[in-house]
Amino acid sequence: MQSYVKPWYASKAVWGGIIAIASAALGTAGYTIGPEDAETLSVLLASIGSGIGSLIAIYGRVTAKKAIG
Repeated sequence: MQSYVKPWYASKAVWGGIIAIASAALGTAGYTIGPEDAETLSVLLASIGSGIGSLIAIYGRVTAKKAIG
């Protein structure tokens, strides 16, 4: 039997975690989303995403049980 290895971006768990962390961080920081916040929001998400994404990537690879294809 051949095992299927999916790419990380196909994982619903990964995307759920990313969305949950981003929304929790924004809520904690007191941000609300409005049209005037588009530029600030994109900079904030990029900064948060860089830090958290790096940590998740390292943790995920260290604890992974299957290979990435």
